[in-house]
Amino acid sequence: MDKEESEIFITEFPKEGFSIIDQLQGRVQFAILDQIKLMKTSGIKHEEIKEIILTNVQRVIENYKFQEE
Repeated sequence: MDKEESEIFITEFPKEGFSIIDQLQGRVQFAILDQIKLMKTSGIKHEEIKEIILTNVQRVIENYKFQEE
């Protein structure tokens, strides 16, 4: 992907006026929306996009090693 394509598909989340947790959540939301836009433009069907993204998010959460308190 070249610079022009990345500018079309990668949205930056603003940092000003947001707490750290809001910034992180916003970045995740923007990243997912950007991924949906790219996948849709690539011709991937809605249900397949949904399955791919949900599977990837679930894998990230499951692979995170939560420390026992």
